[in-house]
Amino acid sequence: MLKKIIYRCLGVACLSLTFTACITPSVVERTANTAVPASYNNSQDTTNTATLKWKEYFTDPYLTALIDTALQNNQELNITLQEIAISSNEVRIRKGEYLPFVGLQGATGLDKVPRYTNIGAMEATTDIKPEKEMPDPLPDFLVGAYATWEVDIWNKLHNAKKAAVSRYLSSVEGRNFMVTNLIAEIANSYFELLALDNQLAIVNQNIEIQSNALRIVKLQKEATRVTELAVRRFEAQVFSTKSLQYDIQQRITETENRINFLLGRYPQPIPRNDESFGTLVPAAIHAGLPSQLLANRPDIKQAELELAASKLDVKVAKAQFYPSVGISAAIGYQAFNPSYLLKSPESMLFSLAGDLVAPLVNRNAIKATYSSANAKQLQAVYNYERTILNAYFEVANQLAKINNLEKSYDLKSKQVQALTQSIDISNDLFTSARADYMEVLMTQRDALESRFELIETKMQQMNAMVNIYRALGGGWN
Repeated sequence: MLKKIIYRCLGVACLSLTFTACITPSVVERTANTAVPASYNNSQDTTNTATLKWKEYFTDPYLTALIDTALQNNQELNITLQEIAISSNEVRIRKGEYLPFVGLQGATGLDKVPRYTNIGAMEATTDIKPEKEMPDPLPDFLVGAYATWEVDIWNKLHNAKKAAVSRYLSSVEGRNFMVTNLIAEIANSYFELLALDNQLAIVNQNIEIQSNALRIVKLQKEATRVTELAVRRFEAQVFSTKSLQYDIQQRITETENRINFLLGRYPQPIPRNDESFGTLVPAAIHAGLPSQLLANRPDIKQAELELAASKLDVKVAKAQFYPSVGISAAIGYQAFNPSYLLKSPESMLFSLAGDLVAPLVNRNAIKATYSSANAKQLQAVYNYERTILNAYFEVANQLAKINNLEKSYDLKSKQVQALTQSIDISNDLFTSARADYMEVLMTQRDALESRFELIETKMQQMNAMVNIYRALGGGWN
């Protein structure tokens, strides 16, 4: 008889499995394209700047101290660390789901059966020996242990755990990518601050030069060599330059506050060596090969792990169509009198049961979950490809920018040199009445703008040095 029941159960399971397997909805599958060009500029040099630690790449002690503080105190980074802890706990949750659940149970109760019911009537007519009557009302005491276990025959629970592990590792890579961006943002802001300091110094120098020129013009006006118009134009130039001074000071304040925010602290002066800005030389860059981006860039590795997790999610969703097998068991003692509670075997109870459940009708929710999991997998594929493509273009753009800025800086240096010399020439010509005051004003303005542009180009060079390091995947290690 028992064999017949077992065979029937197995037959039902086989039919259920066949039925569900045949009508599992089909999905669109796509393999990620990870092919990248063989090189950036036809170079096969495998040396890669991204392998340098950030303390080796950035040598300014003020800058490294700021980065150290930010890596400890930045709130967004610390939020990400908590997300990693959450992902780690998710792995533990998923791991526990495919292990047996075991618990202890203790219970007590009191039951009074009405006399005029079927159970009450049967108890009243039962022939029970004296002193052995069933208590009325009837107490109940229970102690025992129970266990439940879902047999993971389709690897549904194991795949869910693996997906959680992939997302945990993805969150770690997300943290690494945030570290890379944080270091780059602080370095860019620091070099911007140095550039603003130097621009402010140039403005102060120009104010002094223009003030001297204004005094000369006033003397010439007293000697009737120039008109009041020349005096007013020189005064306007001095006022314009002085107003520029306050604009730069405001930008310095905002840049300092931006750095302080990244460091997780309230406003305070940012220590720096602004005198060294003009002598800064961008570090030599070795871009390596594009294929190295797959191993160096945390965002690419994060996208890859998200793709692996989404593929496992599809397997988990597909397993929902198949029958699930569960086993439950319990053992303990139960009696109406505590003195009988631990008496064996009279008060002992135990149970063992298995169940087989398969979805047959109204499976729309399972189908929708399966389709959504596949759609998310396709999203992950496209995101992975997009991340690789974006990383390549970031490196290619920065390499071109470094090359073009180097040439631009050389030309602007020559422009500044020529215009600086022209200031003295124009002043001498004006003093000897061989040039008018407009030529002097235009020369001073052009010289100021060219020196500003030279500093701006130097800052862009330093930013490009920072950004290529980030684009190559450096900084997080």
